[in-house]
Amino acid sequence: MTAPTVLVWFRRDLRVADQPTFLAAGQGSRALALFVLDRRLLAPSGAARLWFLYGCLRDLDRSLGGRLLVVEGDPTEVVPRVAEQVGADDVHIAADFGPYGRLRDRGVEQSLAEQGRSLVRTGSPYAVAPGRVRTADGGRYRVFTPFRQAWADHGWRPPARTDADYLDWIDPAGVEVEAAPVPALPAVTAELPAPGEAAGRERWQQFLGGHLDGYATGRDRPDQPGTSRMSVYLKYGCVHPRTLLADLADSTSEGAQAFRTELAWRDFYADVLDQRPDSARRNYDRAYDALATDSGPEADRLFEAWREGRTGFPVVDAGMRQLRAEGWMHNRVRMITASFLVKDLHLPWWWGARHFMRLLVDGDLASNQHGWQWVAGTGTDAAPFFRVFNPVLQGERFDPHGDYVRTYVPELADVAGAAVHKPWALPGGPPAGYPAPVVDHKHERAVALDRYEAVREVRRRERDRS
Repeated sequence: MTAPTVLVWFRRDLRVADQPTFLAAGQGSRALALFVLDRRLLAPSGAARLWFLYGCLRDLDRSLGGRLLVVEGDPTEVVPRVAEQVGADDVHIAADFGPYGRLRDRGVEQSLAEQGRSLVRTGSPYAVAPGRVRTADGGRYRVFTPFRQAWADHGWRPPARTDADYLDWIDPAGVEVEAAPVPALPAVTAELPAPGEAAGRERWQQFLGGHLDGYATGRDRPDQPGTSRMSVYLKYGCVHPRTLLADLADSTSEGAQAFRTELAWRDFYADVLDQRPDSARRNYDRAYDALATDSGPEADRLFEAWREGRTGFPVVDAGMRQLRAEGWMHNRVRMITASFLVKDLHLPWWWGARHFMRLLVDGDLASNQHGWQWVAGTGTDAAPFFRVFNPVLQGERFDPHGDYVRTYVPELADVAGAAVHKPWALPGGPPAGYPAPVVDHKHERAVALDRYEAVREVRRRERDRS
């Protein structure tokens, strides 16, 4: 029998190991590997993400022996045209659950159906795909803790045993479509991680051998290398979370349990966004649409000070400068900087979320937007509205020796120990070149609490009327 011809359309699964789409295509099938440069997705991506993506495409092309076809255009037009060119009956993809991805795939599916071809979805970028974890009555979860338990009970499939030789790759040189070279790497000033599958697997092994055991507490210390730094490799599917979970299957350590919980959070936020696509841009809890926020020239000035890391609060400034320097920010500091923007500066959470998405190399819509809403108190599992992170106390607790601040704020490099977190209290005030605090945290905390309480009061009155 002649081996079937299929099209494998890569998106957020830029690897050859643990590839369910390969299994679905059938071992030995003639396959064309395709990646579409979709301007709808590329345009809002910052330089760091584009740099990493293009590096991943080069790595994938090498793995496939130079047989990755890259085409620029609208996928609803490009994918059916390529499928027709090679005579592929099926186009294989990992399911996309993002708001745009769902619409795009439906459009591609319809275009393929008009040709008598099929779009076959197998797997997803998640350990457990959105919609699969359900309540006892078949509903969807809105709170993380019960989701986490159901997620763990649901289980996940073992990694797929695939490699680059699993399919018989078609040389794209014979395909009569206008191929586009992988774009040149954009200029970046950030120091970014090495892209690609091999780099992701190497990083994971380093974490397993070095920091997993201390992860439960070490992940909260930005002054120490206690995190996995796997988020960017998960973002682009260089490594699948199922692979990571398989490596942790026999571990009952606190570190392994904490890491599994972080993967559950990733799946939870994807599930929430799948339920409520509007929550990517608006409050999940619509009652907080009434929350007063600031605007105007002064608000713009404070936003710029926050973006540039010039707020006068060292741990906030260190985080914002780390973001520019590395295209990444420690998760504890993401929470601190987000709280400062929303509850000290009284600015809309989506201002900060957009800024993060522009600069983060690991920028993921579901995790970013809902992480911001957790801090702002407007989402699922929202932090209690009265929890306003004190940037000084947070710095003293999680960067107790000041090493993190001194790494990213050179103006404070000569300030020893924890005194770095209160530079205004130094004899003579802050060192030359470092700003005084832009706000009084104690006062702004009270303002924030009043504004949140006003929303709660409106909600109480509406509940009483009903």
